[in-house]
Amino acid sequence: MNWVGAIVRFVVAAIVLMLLGYVVPGFSHLTFWSALLAALVIALVGYIIEALFGKHVSPYGRGIVGFLVSAAVIYLAQVIVPGMHVTILGALIAAFVIGIVDLFIPTAVR
Repeated sequence: MNWVGAIVRFVVAAIVLMLLGYVVPGFSHLTFWSALLAALVIALVGYIIEALFGKHVSPYGRGIVGFLVSAAVIYLAQVIVPGMHVTILGALIAAFVIGIVDLFIPTAVR
């Protein structure tokens, strides 16, 4: 992924995380800066998981394993991000919504 794609992914993820706070039960309302920090934490933890276990287990991987890892990463991000509180159901719904948004938002510049 190039830098432009990474920046687009961070901003889109932050906006989605902010909107999820209003829509998803069990997901706290986040300010833009908290959501941007949460997106950064989620991306860094996802990168570490991908480096350790490979692309198929990463939050950006395909399938149910990538979905569950993404939900776990979102759930664990609340430990690092102040003001972020997520239930397990909220993390599952957030992972699903972020996965859907990732399908439609291009992050690679051609």
